[in-house]
Amino acid sequence: MKPEDITDFLRQPHVGVLASLRRDGRPYTVPVWFLHDDGDFWITGTYERVWCRQLMADPRASLCVEAAGPVAGHVGVDGSVIAHELPDFDIWPISKRLVDKYVAPDGRDRFLANMQTEHRLLFQLVPEVFRAIDMRVYRGKRADRDYQERTGT
Repeated sequence: MKPEDITDFLRQPHVGVLASLRRDGRPYTVPVWFLHDDGDFWITGTYERVWCRQLMADPRASLCVEAAGPVAGHVGVDGSVIAHELPDFDIWPISKRLVDKYVAPDGRDRFLANMQTEHRLLFQLVPEVFRAIDMRVYRGKRADRDYQERTGT
């Protein structure tokens, strides 16, 4: 996937699947909204959610984003999260951007107001491994590499 395609793909309101780790090491997956900004991924949650507690105990995480359109693609990242908490970090500007990405304009204010009644925090997923596949041209791993070599992407 070309860099501009990745940017456009991640700007769309696709739902990601976040994987955190249980205490016994097994993965736990959950659908999440995400915001991609300056190379990092931002995800909001509440202290009561299982996956948030798991990330607080073990910051290793993976995020998978797949969609059929408008650009058919896959982006996957593995890395560690940094938990940002009130009052030391104002979580609301980024949380508002998440709401703006996923909620219809006429419901945004009400949705954000409801979020502000919850015991929330914000996770910054810093990718250590980044994978992006343009499914419009993907024909398998070898074919994908050949295409990338021919086109310089």
